[in-house]
Amino acid sequence: MDDPHERFAGLYDRYYRNVFRYALQHAEQASAEDVASETFLIAWRRLPQLPEPPLAWLLAVARNLLRQQAGASRRRTMLAARIAALTSAADLLAWDAGEQVVERTAALDALASLPRRDVEALTLVTWHGLDAAEAALVVGCSARAFTVRLHRARRRLSEALGSAGQAQEFTARHPEWAWPASAGPRPLPQPSTPTPRS
Repeated sequence: MDDPHERFAGLYDRYYRNVFRYALQHAEQASAEDVASETFLIAWRRLPQLPEPPLAWLLAVARNLLRQQAGASRRRTMLAARIAALTSAADLLAWDAGEQVVERTAALDALASLPRRDVEALTLVTWHGLDAAEAALVVGCSARAFTVRLHRARRRLSEALGSAGQAQEFTARHPEWAWPASAGPRPLPQPSTPTPRS
């Protein structure tokens, strides 16, 4: 697509909801809207340099903007409320979040009890559909380091779910969240490009 306006319009139409949803995990709605708008303003300015696919780059920009807004502490109860909002019927229709969104109250409680970096690792690969190399680009680490982080986050989520029966029921419905500790780490992907940040 040669016309930059058309290219940007396509970029915005395809990825705005992803960026907004990511920002909404970490900020109030008004702040999330500001972050999403600023992310696409930066994308417009740097349009010729955008990689393909651009989602990981966009989420990395949004993450940096969110970090600049740091000041207000993120309480776990607020996180649980935001995640619950993401799983409402209206949001599912509006955002087409599909089966990747956690629907059970017990799962929301378990997820809200995890450290913020665990929640981020889990949601980047499940809600946003990034692979380890793309998610690593967002958080600023190597794909190998992110895979280890994701493995640990899945193990802690399984533990937070409580009883074995509850964990099995949840992971049967949402296998993308599960990776049993007894199975060891997943095979590590090889990143296709060097990570830009240490």
